[in-house]
Amino acid sequence: MTTSVTTFEKDWAAWHSDREEYFRDPLGWVALTGLYWLTETDAAVGDLPGVWRADDDTLHVTASTGDGLSVDGVVVDGTVALHPVEGAPGLLVAAGERRVEVIRRTGSVALRVHDPAAPTLASFGGIPTFAPDEKWRVSGTFTPYDSERTVTTAAVVEGLEHHHAGLGVIDFTLGNAPQQFVAFRGKAGGFHILFTDETSGVSTYPACRSLAVGDADADGLVTLDFNRASNLPCALTDYATCPVAPPENRLTVAVEAGEKLPIR
Repeated sequence: MTTSVTTFEKDWAAWHSDREEYFRDPLGWVALTGLYWLTETDAAVGDLPGVWRADDDTLHVTASTGDGLSVDGVVVDGTVALHPVEGAPGLLVAAGERRVEVIRRTGSVALRVHDPAAPTLASFGGIPTFAPDEKWRVSGTFTPYDSERTVTTAAVVEGLEHHHAGLGVIDFTLGNAPQQFVAFRGKAGGFHILFTDETSGVSTYPACRSLAVGDADADGLVTLDFNRASNLPCALTDYATCPVAPPENRLTVAVEAGEKLPIR
């Protein structure tokens, strides 16, 4: 038993360390300094060089060589067109040490500015968590839908939507009560869960936390380790466009496990 607990705690500590290192990326989420939605009219954006505009599916940035903007290592001299994909990671424009991320969300184009000198990055003190406890590792049963279905959720930015590949439901017991999650397709296999519980908005981020779940075995069994319930980037920055949890994934218990509401 002692060996099992020790291994569990070491594995959790490595996971937690990786999570904090991820958010310390000098051009990552905590380094964001702005989110700017574009229109079809050329306009300056914050303190960025050049002028920017966007139509239905294309961003246009106009600058001269002295402005110091570049795309894929090529200095912008004139007008460059970029085509961000809906819901996908953004395209990058270099502006000195900063990176301007061009994103498309619910048909609109925006710029996110990543700055390695961001005060939020300098003051980032890590992610608070509940103490890991094996009681928060539970078994569940995955039941697939007859066919994949699109599940639409709102976002932390009013007016935006996110569309997820719904694969089925996971039934499990937590707090001596039956619970169920709608399970989305994971980025690297398995399942992606967005959920809220009785700690949401109290000690954890109100919009949702996420949970990665491995593939089901031949009998449909999966393991849900709530010790690894994770904050989405929107918990650490005001400049993310994260989804919120579907109402079906509201748990009736307080999940005092995983990541807490960050201090910022």
